[in-house]
Amino acid sequence: MLARVVGTVVATQKHRKFEGAKLLLVQPVTLEDAPRGPVLLAVDSVGAGVNEKVLLVIEGRAAAEAVGRKGTPVDAAIIGIVDQVEVDERAGTSPHRS
Repeated sequence: MLARVVGTVVATQKHRKFEGAKLLLVQPVTLEDAPRGPVLLAVDSVGAGVNEKVLLVIEGRAAAEAVGRKGTPVDAAIIGIVDQVEVDERAGTSPHRS
């Protein structure tokens, strides 16, 4: 899923598996960069910053493995920073799908 980082979260008290983890607020977006759905809390595994477009995985097991923290109670993880998105219109891909 594509998302944009919209904020940070600082938690002095948190689950032990989150110690040292960077927590960010992300807004899922469409290919046109329009907001899509609610803002989510995600663990950052790539050093993303506010206003960057990112790749987001939102399945618990995959998210935990993506950040190298198996068994961590996490639903969303940032797994990449997006430089550019290109859609091949000839392939029949609608720009409204992601």
